This record gives sequence, structure tokens and C-alpha cells, in this order.
Amino acid sequence: MPRLNGVLETALYVDDKPRSVRFFHEVMGLPILLDQERLTGLDAGGNSVLLIFARGQSVDGEDTPGGHIPGHDGAGPLHMCFKIAEADYDEWRSHLRKAQVKELSEVMWPRGGRSYYFEDPDGHVLELATPGLWWTYQPPDGR
Repeated sequence: MPRLNGVLETALYVDDKPRSVRFFHEVMGLPILLDQERLTGLDAGGNSVLLIFARGQSVDGEDTPGGHIPGHDGAGPLHMCFKIAEADYDEWRSHLRKAQVKELSEVMWPRGGRSYYFEDPDGHVLELATPGLWWTYQPPDGR
């Protein structure tokens, strides 16, 4: 079987696109790669892109000069997780608390990683996770 090299894009569907783009750009610090009426793409860590779509605006798909992009959409609170270094965990938590982001919970994982769960302005469940959460996501020294 051919090998997968990771997840390139993750999409969230939002009710107020400008508000969500501001949140991810200003609060989360994600650089904007592309900003169009239909979608905004943000750099989610150098090898992953977060796509923000206005809810219901991508259902029909889109014809581009290079071909057709099939329609898609999502409803309800979706989930995504950002990788962070263990050394940055407390700083991220403090930063999000200062920004008055709704905190949901924290989890210590059996492999040693920890997660901080919070909500974006549309109620999507976001997570910051340190190495150790999954056996495929280990600290650089392999512990």
C-alpha cells in the first residue's frame, strides 16, 4: 500500500468567517496564506493548513481553472488538535486565558503527553497537545 505523509488540510465551517479568521490569526497566531470570500487558509504549523469556510458556502463545490473542487460542509462542534512542545504548554494556557478563550478541560495521557481543550468562537473543540499523546507523536528524544 502507498504511504501517507500526514494530514495537509483541516477544515472548519463557521457562522462568522471574519470573526473566526481574526481568532485564528490574532489569538492563535496563524499566518494567513489565502483570503477569499469563500475560504481563508491559515498556516497551522508549517506543514499543515487550516481552512476556514463560511458554513454552507462550500456545499456546491467550485470550478477552478485547474478542475472542480467537490462540495463539502460540516455542522456541529468539530474538533482539531495542534501539536505543541511540552515547554510551551503553560505559556499557551496563560495566553489563551488572558485572551478570555473558553477553557474546556485538561488531560494527562498515559504515555506522558498532555492536552489543553478550549473552544473557538463557533464552539469548535480545539486542542493543544504535547508529545506522548499517541505512540506516533513522541518527544524528539524518543522517550
